[in-house]
Amino acid sequence: MSDSAPNFRDSDAAIVELLRGDAVLGIGELAGHLGVTATAVRQRLDRLMRAGVVDRRVQARPRGRPAHVYSLTAAGRRLGGDNFRDLAMVLWREIRSVREPSVRQGLLNRIAGSLADVYRDRVSGQTPTERLSSVAALLGERGISCSVEQGTSLPVLTSYSCPYPDLAEQDRSVCAAERLMLQDLAGVAVQLSECRLDGAACCRFTAAGDASRPEAAPPPLSQGLERMPIPSSNAGRS
Repeated sequence: MSDSAPNFRDSDAAIVELLRGDAVLGIGELAGHLGVTATAVRQRLDRLMRAGVVDRRVQARPRGRPAHVYSLTAAGRRLGGDNFRDLAMVLWREIRSVREPSVRQGLLNRIAGSLADVYRDRVSGQTPTERLSSVAALLGERGISCSVEQGTSLPVLTSYSCPYPDLAEQDRSVCAAERLMLQDLAGVAVQLSECRLDGAACCRFTAAGDASRPEAAPPPLSQGLERMPIPSSNAGRS
């Protein structure tokens, strides 16, 4: 089971595994496979149905009364299949292998734009501070702990956990993609002022604009593959 799966008992997970592959099984069949009583199977199925992982329906039989049978729901079928770490690592290595800098940078910006699109419709606020606070809340829903504080004159988004730790350790351009995503959503230029890869305790993204002036909309990213390269970290820059 993946890390995002509900907190099942091992006995519950065994039922999920038996129902994979669009299997439809009754209580007796499940009890036979697991070597437990029908009562124990019913208790496990009740937990899984409450979690929205297993569905129950009535199935007619050639003889006798109809019986209840159980199968995985769409959510249940997704369990264990959402670990994209290996795929992400391979895809990122392919991006790094692109030799033409302008093409590689274009891919990076397109990735940043696509990441921003995940949150764009839910980001609210008029000022950079309000928008970054909204982004921080959305990231928090995905288990990425963030906060937004007002610096001397500019808002600072602090990320306490890296969304892509394995990728970032291999290639700092992942940090650039995250910065560009925040910049797109905040509507002003954003700098990576502190980075864990430089030894900082956390990553801090500082809005490089007037925090009190409302922004009509985030500045659009340029189209195509002609975007200028942007350093993956601005730490230590003026």
